[in-house]
Amino acid sequence: MKKEFNHEKIKEAIRTILTELGDDPDREGLRETPDRVARMYDEVFEGMRYTNDEIAEMFNKCFEAEKSRDLVLVKDIEVFSYCEHHLALMYNMKCHVGYIPNGKVIGLSKIARICDMVSKRLQLQERICSDIAEIMQKVCGTEDVIVIVEGEHSCMTARGIKKSGAKTRTSAIRGLFDTDYELRNEVYNLLK
Repeated sequence: MKKEFNHEKIKEAIRTILTELGDDPDREGLRETPDRVARMYDEVFEGMRYTNDEIAEMFNKCFEAEKSRDLVLVKDIEVFSYCEHHLALMYNMKCHVGYIPNGKVIGLSKIARICDMVSKRLQLQERICSDIAEIMQKVCGTEDVIVIVEGEHSCMTARGIKKSGAKTRTSAIRGLFDTDYELRNEVYNLLK
């Protein structure tokens, strides 16, 4: 496990930002903002404390299912993250995670927890997909994993080009999902 965040340094940095933006961090509405932001960062960036291996270990709750080789798909797992380029919110994000069991199945809530923890990092949407896929492969002991993430990015909608409603869709396609087009299309059809 990685070290805890230094709340005092984060609070000091937020005070500096507020001052440099031209506001008074000691005025009533902002007085407690540095502490609130430090506590929020502790929550929304929790995943930065853990490696993919540690997340896999944390959520490794599987059950034997020797005969099951049928597709398991959990769709519409809502998460949010922050773009590492602008510290801007990635929102309205949904993760869709599928896999083919290889002797064991993972508890379904653990899939959502993996998606949540991976997203609680400074991220790229593409990396969210590959990190979830890597962790699923480790936990489930299968190469056959597909992860699709779609979301909106405030670095595109609230600033810069300002194109609200623009969605980004990324995927990580591993094992049979990469070579078996019928299987991949089955996932896409189930997501409609």
